[in-house]
Amino acid sequence: MRNKLHIKIGDNVMVVAGNEKGNSGKVLSLNAKRDRATVEGLNILKKHVKPSATSPQGGIEENEGGIHISNLMVIDSKGVPTRTIRKSDSDGKSTRFSVKSNSEIK
Repeated sequence: MRNKLHIKIGDNVMVVAGNEKGNSGKVLSLNAKRDRATVEGLNILKKHVKPSATSPQGGIEENEGGIHISNLMVIDSKGVPTRTIRKSDSDGKSTRFSVKSNSEIK
């Protein structure tokens, strides 16, 4: 069984390493097997597409590529990138907390 990721779909994240360092965006999708996340507007890849029934013109499409999750940090409610920790309730449910502000990440 794999560990839970520190990032969820819909989180605002900041890139801390790589070509997109310093930029931030919203997580659109996660690939837990490959430990990669697709972030809105970052790591844009160009793909050449032949004309087909769905795209009769063809051309060049631009899509977001994946970024390794180790290069991403969650932005907490105060707008600061932070590491996350998990605390479990008495019910056994775990919630994510910000290390810097010690507030819950929703």
